[in-house]
Amino acid sequence: MSHEPTVTFERLTELDAEAPTLVEGLPGHGLVAAIAADLITRQLDLEHHGSVVSPDFPPVASFKDGRVRDPVRVYAGADPPVMTLQSDLALPGRAFDALGECVLEDLAAEFERAVFLAGAPAATEAELGDVFGVATTDAVEAQLRDAGVTPAAGYGLVGGITGALVSKCHRAGVPAAVLVVKANPYLPDPAAARSVIETALEPLVDFDVDTTELDEQADQIRAQMEQIARHYRQTAEPQDADAEESATPNMYQ
Repeated sequence: MSHEPTVTFERLTELDAEAPTLVEGLPGHGLVAAIAADLITRQLDLEHHGSVVSPDFPPVASFKDGRVRDPVRVYAGADPPVMTLQSDLALPGRAFDALGECVLEDLAAEFERAVFLAGAPAATEAELGDVFGVATTDAVEAQLRDAGVTPAAGYGLVGGITGALVSKCHRAGVPAAVLVVKANPYLPDPAAARSVIETALEPLVDFDVDTTELDEQADQIRAQMEQIARHYRQTAEPQDADAEESATPNMYQ
């Protein structure tokens, strides 16, 4: 008998916000999403809205400033109406499908649209920080264009947990966008996070975030994120191998 992974959302607060946007901040290439979502959560003073839990998540304890916390959390606020989905660890592939169902069943009723962040390894230094977008609906594509985000050209795939969540939203008719930013392929990249916030998220979601610390504390941020980066690389290696075997174009995670 096969084991079906179970992912549940444990709500801690009631959200009273008009048409919030969910910003996904799960670990991926360059940890761009994780860095950006963490800054947004702190700058906008978002409240811990609930935690996502599963027996299929790695059995570890996360902590900050001497206090244990759930590794996968949702934060939310009403002014501006924003939610963030964050994780202190890379999630295993066996949990992707159930996490997507959890987002659709437990969270989608609370947000108007989702914005996913994906890092793509930059081939040259000149590409670092370039941002382009992918939409699930005509309305979201129009919103991206109005925000000055260039649509992604040609064919491509969004892999990993981000790709799984985007696919779930697309099939369920949940409005969603993917912001792909060219990032350092080897190290956590605060500069790429700053770029996607300033050039895409701020005009798209209509909030104001001070990104100064991403430049001033780049070395410190990289050091703090390196443990997550190591875990992400270990988790992503089998997925990358599968992607290479299938010879698919433009894989982003």
